[in-house]
Amino acid sequence: MNIKLLAIGKTDNKNLQALIDEYTKRLGFYIKFDLEIIGDIKNVKNLSEAQQKQKEGELILSKLTATDHLILLDENGKSFSSVGFADELQKKMNAGIKTLVFVIGGPYGFSDDVYKKANGKISLSAMTFSHQMVRLFVIEQIYRGFTILKNEPYHHQ
Repeated sequence: MNIKLLAIGKTDNKNLQALIDEYTKRLGFYIKFDLEIIGDIKNVKNLSEAQQKQKEGELILSKLTATDHLILLDENGKSFSSVGFADELQKKMNAGIKTLVFVIGGPYGFSDDVYKKANGKISLSAMTFSHQMVRLFVIEQIYRGFTILKNEPYHHQ
């Protein structure tokens, strides 16, 4: 299985980017992982929230193939413990999914078209985090999930 994380907009904070790079590198020991950044929408101040979600949605959908298994990072998604998330990753691998795609949407969430295409939604927390931080959290949790599956000492219960 391959895992891809799609996110809108670049990471401005160099410290966050360094951590994202570190966990991306670590994750590469377990699975093929790609972080793909979708450029910011231009002239957003001239767009309504709905128009911005629609434009972002079109860009997100353009990055997917017909066989991708799409999971949205969404505040209304299912919550997991780290061990539960690791189990979910194992289920996806056992199901023979070729590419598992996680998506972090823009500031207003996802368009209806993206929701319709999604195979599921997960929530990292009931709290709100910056989109840049969420990238790090998702990649770290995927990494943690694989260390749990391999019974490695990274995760402590």
